[in-house]
Amino acid sequence: MRIAITGATGNVGTALLRRLADESDIEVVGIVRRPPLPGAGALYDAVEWHAADLGEPASVPSVTGWLGGVDAVVHLAWQIQPSHDRERLRRTNVTGTRHVLDSMRQAGVTRLIYASSVGAYAPGPKNRHVNESWPVTGVPRSDYSVDKASVEALLDGAEREDPRLRVARMRQALVFQRDAGAEITRYFLGPLAPVSLLRRRVPVVPSNRRLRVQAVHADDLAEAYLQALRGDAAGPFNIAADPVLDGPMLAAELRGRAVPVPLPVLRALAAGAWWARLQPTAPGWLDLAAAAPLMDCTRAHEELGWRPRRDARQALRELIAGMASGAGTASPSMRVAPGTSRRLIDRLPGHGNPA
Repeated sequence: MRIAITGATGNVGTALLRRLADESDIEVVGIVRRPPLPGAGALYDAVEWHAADLGEPASVPSVTGWLGGVDAVVHLAWQIQPSHDRERLRRTNVTGTRHVLDSMRQAGVTRLIYASSVGAYAPGPKNRHVNESWPVTGVPRSDYSVDKASVEALLDGAEREDPRLRVARMRQALVFQRDAGAEITRYFLGPLAPVSLLRRRVPVVPSNRRLRVQAVHADDLAEAYLQALRGDAAGPFNIAADPVLDGPMLAAELRGRAVPVPLPVLRALAAGAWWARLQPTAPGWLDLAAAAPLMDCTRAHEELGWRPRRDARQALRELIAGMASGAGTASPSMRVAPGTSRRLIDRLPGHGNPA
C-alpha cells in the first residue's frame, strides 16, 4: 500500500509515522510546507518528502503528480498559528483542503482519511456523550471550530459530486504525547509562559464546570488511522479516551489547587492577554472548550475495532512531562526550540509562522 500524508511532521503525523514504521508493506509520501532535513532520524528518513503550501493554487499540479500511484491520502495538514492572521489560517485549512481534493480527483485517488475534530461539532452537553449524528456546525466564536465545520461541509459536497470518493472523518479529541511538549507550548502558551513551574508545581489552576474536555494519546489515535486505512472505513468516527478531563484533575496533576472562576472572567483574561500579545491562544479556544460536547466512541470501537491503550489522564501526564522538559523531535513542527536567527516579531505570541 502506498499512502500520502499531508502535515506528516506534526503531532499526529509524527505518531502515525511511528506506527507505520512497523508496517513493512506501506510506503509513505509526506507532503508538508517544510520537510525534515536529511538525517532527522529513522522515523522521518524513511519517508518520500515533498514540499508544498497547500493553500496556494499553484500547489495542485505538483500534488497531483505526487499522488500518482497512491492508494489513499491522510489529510492532517492544519494551521493554528499565527492566530492574529485569520485569512492565512483559513487559506491553509479550508482552501488547502479544497486543493487536496482537487489533486486527488485529478490523480484518480478515491480514499481519504481526514483529521476532523470534536471542534467541528455544534455546542453540546457536558453531562452525557453524543454520537456522530450530533450537528457539525461548529462553535461560532472559535475560528478553529468554524474552519473544521467548513471543511466537513466541503467534504459533504465532494462526496456528492463523486460517488467513488470514500472519506473517513476522524473526529478526534485533544491529542497528547510527550514529544509534542515543545510544539504545544509554542502554539498555545508562547515564549513568555513560565513553563519551568511544571517541573515543580502550579499553585493555582483556574477551573469552571463547563471546561470538561476529552483527550487521546497520539499513539492510540495513530492506531485508529491505521485501522481505517487497513479496512474500508467511511464516515465519521469519534476518537477519545476516558476519563473526561476537568479543572480539578488538571490541578491534581500540576500539584496545585483548582479555583472556580466564572467563564466570562476567564474569557476576558484570555482575550486581554491575546490582544496584548502576551500569549498566542485566541479566546475562541476557551469558547470551544466550554461548548464542545463529550463524544461517544462506540462506532470506532465496533467498526474499527479500536480501543485506546492509554487513558486520557496518562496522556495528559505524559504531555505535562514533555512540556516541562521541552520535548520534541527533529521535524520543523516538533522542533525543540526556535532557531536563534529568527526575528523577534516572529517570536511574539500569535504572530509569525511557528512551524
